[in-house]
Amino acid sequence: MDRVATSAWHDEGVDDALIAALRSGDRDAFAALVERETGPIYRTCARILGAGADAEDVAQETFVIAYRSLRGFRGTGSLRGWLLRIASRQAFRRLHRRRPAAPLDAVAEERVADANADPARVSVLRERHGSIRSTVASLPDPYREVVALRFFAELSLLEIAEATGRPLNTVKTHLRRGLERLRPLLGDEESPS
Repeated sequence: MDRVATSAWHDEGVDDALIAALRSGDRDAFAALVERETGPIYRTCARILGAGADAEDVAQETFVIAYRSLRGFRGTGSLRGWLLRIASRQAFRRLHRRRPAAPLDAVAEERVADANADPARVSVLRERHGSIRSTVASLPDPYREVVALRFFAELSLLEIAEATGRPLNTVKTHLRRGLERLRPLLGDEESPS
């Protein structure tokens, strides 16, 4: 199992072996999957929700959902892409359910992290990132999913096509249309990051 846990995530043979082990109920294989994919899953959730407890909770929920749904994994894309797709959907659901208040200790943590940071700049950046996340969350599903996987999960267009089972040209079209819908909503702000 060590070979599976330490190999590159995009090695289809490794993913196939890992999937077979997971489907047979191998708990060590699931632990290896969690260890291997926690970083990318958490980063994606944190980009959508902001770092903190919500991102951690959604990352954990992602693995629970994946464990329960493994038999439904078609294997047409990468295992990581499938997990990131689950994570981004769960994160957007959480974003829709939560109140728009920011915890005060999170702002204080940011200022402590960089003593030279201008508090006004920190506040503006925090508000901008929240605005971008909310605006992306308001996109219709195919656009929201592709934009989130591209900018929050940092998947390539080909990886998105594999993860979603859509043709590459469809992914490109959904990304373009999603960004076109974002521009007027975001005003002079940049694309999501």
